[in-house]
Amino acid sequence: MKTYTFKVVVEPDEDAQGNPAWHAYCPALESVGGATSGRSREEALNNINEVVHMIVREFIEEGKPLPEGPENSVEVEDVSQEEPSIAVTV
Repeated sequence: MKTYTFKVVVEPDEDAQGNPAWHAYCPALESVGGATSGRSREEALNNINEVVHMIVREFIEEGKPLPEGPENSVEVEDVSQEEPSIAVTV
């Protein structure tokens, strides 16, 4: 069993009407849909957490290996307290 820690990026953004919002994405999974948004930073973090778990489940169900890059985007060790990240144990 391994624990993968996926780095996520959360940035201030605007919605289509120009209201404040937050954009969140996982660099290692962005090419397969690992991005979302929220009205608050917390909502964006919760949403990206769900998206990352959903993508990981899909990879496992399809027998695909989990991405291990780009560099510094996926770790198999400690969870950083300074940068947002999502840990998934498989």
